[in-house]
Amino acid sequence: MESKLQALPEDWDSALAIVAHPDDLEYGCASAVARWVSLGKKITYVMVTDGEAGIDSMTPSDVAPLRRKEELDSAAVVGVKDVEFLGLKDGVIEYDLALRRSISRMVRQYKPDVLITNNFAIKFPGGRLNMADHRAVGLAVLDAARDAGNRWIFTELLEEDLDPWNGVKNVFITGSPDAQHAVDVTDFIDKGVESLEKHRVYIENLGTDFDPDSFLTFNAAAVGERFDCDYAVAFEVWDI
Repeated sequence: MESKLQALPEDWDSALAIVAHPDDLEYGCASAVARWVSLGKKITYVMVTDGEAGIDSMTPSDVAPLRRKEELDSAAVVGVKDVEFLGLKDGVIEYDLALRRSISRMVRQYKPDVLITNNFAIKFPGGRLNMADHRAVGLAVLDAARDAGNRWIFTELLEEDLDPWNGVKNVFITGSPDAQHAVDVTDFIDKGVESLEKHRVYIENLGTDFDPDSFLTFNAAAVGERFDCDYAVAFEVWDI
């Protein structure tokens, strides 16, 4: 039997959620975001790419604006008003200094208490291979949490009037195989489902009978069983 999960720390006011693609946050995390927004927390999304390589039957130039629009609509469902798009090329993100700098720029600009990102382990829970973009972005987020607070790293950001920010307390990893914490989203699972459903064109082109409601409620119920509630979202928590 899997061990019980601990309550995720919620003694913070603002978060920056940084992921590789539009829709990455909607496969579970958005339900937690809806909860946090309802509690008055400020959440900002950062999409590293436009997800333009995600639909095989359409060209990237056609897909990019479509996926941006779907993400903006999706974020609005859970109360997120600010969504940044960094515009890196989908599918070939590299973990490098440029990526760390771009994320550090966002951290200095928004000054969050916590960062949120996707699982960057080699595998997803269940054993499937994780995507290279997820791995690169997640690791860069972890490092940027510290980079942003050091004035002697990326000194060019000082020229943009972006002073160091060392106020990041934690990084929350969604979809992690090593999750130890959870958030009760029983009252917000419907918002999570609606948020994922906004990625309609992308979902319709998956080539499967994917159902957002069944997917999210099944996974959230499994986590909720370990957290003594109906529906929950699990996170791995890193202290900075």
